[in-house]
Amino acid sequence: MLLSKSSRLARHLPTSQLHRHLRHQSSLVTKQEAIDAQLNFRTFIDVLQKDGDLAEITREVDPHLEVGAIVRRVSETNAKAPLFQNVKGAKDGLFRIFGNAASLRRSEKERYGRIARNIGLEPEASWKDVLVRTQEAKTREPMKPNIVADGPCKQNKIFGEDIDLHKLPAPMLHADDGGKYLQTYGVHLLRSPDGTWTNCSIFRGMIHDSRSLVCLVGTGQHNAIIREKWIQAGKTEMPWALALGVPPSLNLAAALPIPEGVTEVEYIGAQVGKPLDMVKCELSGLEVPATSEIVLEGTASLVDKAYEGPFEDFLGLHFDNDKHMHPLFKVDAITYRDDAILPVSVPGRITDESHTTCAMASEKLLSFVKDKGFPILDANAPLEMMGTWCALKVDTAALTASKTTSKEFCEALGQTVFRNKSSMLTNRILLFGPDVDIYSLRDILWALATRCRPGQDEFVFEDVPSFPLTPYMCHGGGSVRNGGKVIMDCLFPMEYRGEKTFHSVDFETSYPRDIQERVLQNWESDGLGV
Repeated sequence: MLLSKSSRLARHLPTSQLHRHLRHQSSLVTKQEAIDAQLNFRTFIDVLQKDGDLAEITREVDPHLEVGAIVRRVSETNAKAPLFQNVKGAKDGLFRIFGNAASLRRSEKERYGRIARNIGLEPEASWKDVLVRTQEAKTREPMKPNIVADGPCKQNKIFGEDIDLHKLPAPMLHADDGGKYLQTYGVHLLRSPDGTWTNCSIFRGMIHDSRSLVCLVGTGQHNAIIREKWIQAGKTEMPWALALGVPPSLNLAAALPIPEGVTEVEYIGAQVGKPLDMVKCELSGLEVPATSEIVLEGTASLVDKAYEGPFEDFLGLHFDNDKHMHPLFKVDAITYRDDAILPVSVPGRITDESHTTCAMASEKLLSFVKDKGFPILDANAPLEMMGTWCALKVDTAALTASKTTSKEFCEALGQTVFRNKSSMLTNRILLFGPDVDIYSLRDILWALATRCRPGQDEFVFEDVPSFPLTPYMCHGGGSVRNGGKVIMDCLFPMEYRGEKTFHSVDFETSYPRDIQERVLQNWESDGLGV
């Protein structure tokens, strides 16, 4: 049991007392626990419990659709993260299930609190705080992991013919999925043939038979680049491991567009300021996080493939018979902690882990365009747009000094940024002046509706790489892997000339300060609410 006695008692408190109790519980999270939570999955869950952000479900829950339905509805309602303690079919410690590790909270004050806990921040952290935190390692030296002799993930071991994936309570997450997805929120580990680069990445995996998964491997992704290196070396398979229930900070890093050749484990060590504890695999030279809940080891075939899917994915649309051939991953060993926990993500419409991690790429995009010399002040990918839009705030003073035009600027920006991995998912880049709050979707839509003239202020790019899983790419009429990207210029021509003869019409800009203060002072007594 992960929950404390005081937390179980909280279920019986009246609502007013419960709110006070939960505030007290949150205060019980020490600074050290907050730091440790980003490096240990179980500590992370304990911290969520102390935050009042964990729902322990002790009744028997069916992994066939019921778990998926609960996790999906949590994503859509911003409810507490569910921990399923009694999964139907679980045996010999395999396994409990945990969902919504990086979804949102209901509280506006702590909307991003669960994501913040993944990376050692306080629950009141803003989205910008989260984005900045994920980039801290960029200016630091990579930190190699600490290789330990043993770890909790070695407490139980199964090998070879004793493995039967069909006997695991692997979840059927959506009614129209093509099979049971054991892997939706674990981290695959692959290493280049020369041993210089270990890649950690998240890509889904469906049970194919008793000893193998079929996993979605996307062209151009780092895992595909490593696969190609092994193929060029004349191999037909390569060592592979899948670690589930890893340090939360590593889970997020595995989803970010970190530069090719950079090892995510070392990146997180630099970000946290402490090396990750890693332990050798049973069957290969790969290492996995020592505190992992479950580890699958084996080989990834470079030859054999099978149908993967359909799978109802994070862009929120399902297409019948949408399945494709993808590589097989053979499982030769399973190691796991006592009473292990399987993390799952159940993608769909907003907001789940896919959306929050995709949106984090905006900080990488910001860093990239700044490095390339573009006058960009800030970047944000609104969660509501599932990572497919990115709003850029332009330094209009620097833009004016460059003596460029809208067409010249947008074409140069698009040809540069749309060819970089940080914008693979991003199909629409929107440019705004300093007066627009790019962290407010309301502001973004208002400025887009009033400042971007269709056709004239839109610059389309059909000769750049694109994300093939976007529904209008793979089920539209054009190329699946190229084009379909646009820059929408929401700057007025006068802003390129250094002029600004307009302002927004709202409470803060249309009235003198003394009038604003008088209105606010009398707001509640006038019966207008807080």
